[in-house]
Amino acid sequence: MADFVGRIKDRLHETIIGQDKILELMLISVLSEGHCLIIGVPGLAKTLLASTLARALGLTFSRLQFTPDLMPTDITGTEIIKERQGGERFFDFVKGPVFANFVLADEINRAPPRTQSALLEAMQEKKVTYGKKFYPIKSPFFVIATQNPIEQEGTYPLPEAQLDRFMLSLKVDYPKEEEEKEIIARAPRSFSSEIKAVTNSKELLKFQKEIRSIPASKRVVDFIGKLLKNSRPTSSEIELVKKYVEWGISPRGGQYLLIGAKARAFLNGRPTPSEDDVKNIAHAVFDHRIIVNFLAEADGVLPVELTDVILNETN
Repeated sequence: MADFVGRIKDRLHETIIGQDKILELMLISVLSEGHCLIIGVPGLAKTLLASTLARALGLTFSRLQFTPDLMPTDITGTEIIKERQGGERFFDFVKGPVFANFVLADEINRAPPRTQSALLEAMQEKKVTYGKKFYPIKSPFFVIATQNPIEQEGTYPLPEAQLDRFMLSLKVDYPKEEEEKEIIARAPRSFSSEIKAVTNSKELLKFQKEIRSIPASKRVVDFIGKLLKNSRPTSSEIELVKKYVEWGISPRGGQYLLIGAKARAFLNGRPTPSEDDVKNIAHAVFDHRIIVNFLAEADGVLPVELTDVILNETN
């Protein structure tokens, strides 16, 4: 495992400067069989991060640029009429770009809800239904979506049901001063096709299976249970949560928190996750799942601040 981590980080840093935390969380999401939402302003290499990771992992990669006129069949695929040698005509399903190991949904909030929902079944069930037939998507399967938090004109906010399909939500910030100087000095790089793979889908599936079999102590499971309880206004012991939270974290969020903690322990060569592993990924799991009420919006209280309170006041 240490060899794999070293190889993958070296390969990623051939193209990506800095962003160690984001890269680690993206790896955790892939190893946990989850999906990832990346939020950041333009020009922070969100697309480059995704394409570089896909090629370093040796996975088939497809990119979807979401636009207001994008149709569901542009994602899933459609049937076309073909003709056999004898003249007989038949319908043949042509698979869309969602049939890849690693799918990048660029600016996902630019497409209308009908098109956004085309990804829901694929993300949750790993299959596409067309007419009366369904077509399975081969594992490993991973969706990473990007979102621009600044420009909201002509965008469609992701509904809570779709946000919950994403295991992690990551906020990409501006690089540190020294890293930014190194980025400026480099020639602009828009694609990463020259990145060589350091693993393959077969090895990745093996890692995913091993991570699911990692045992977790009762203490860690109890700690996650307390975090979920304290995130809900009806059961929380924290006054700020009761005051500002409309809906807390679902059991699915708790499952993602545990499997993510296992993946982080695996990446760091430890046999079982600790409470520190849980705390390390809590923001990525919680921040897009905590729904605040009107009072919180009026007072300018953000979900990230409430996650901090929950972590600090849960023992």
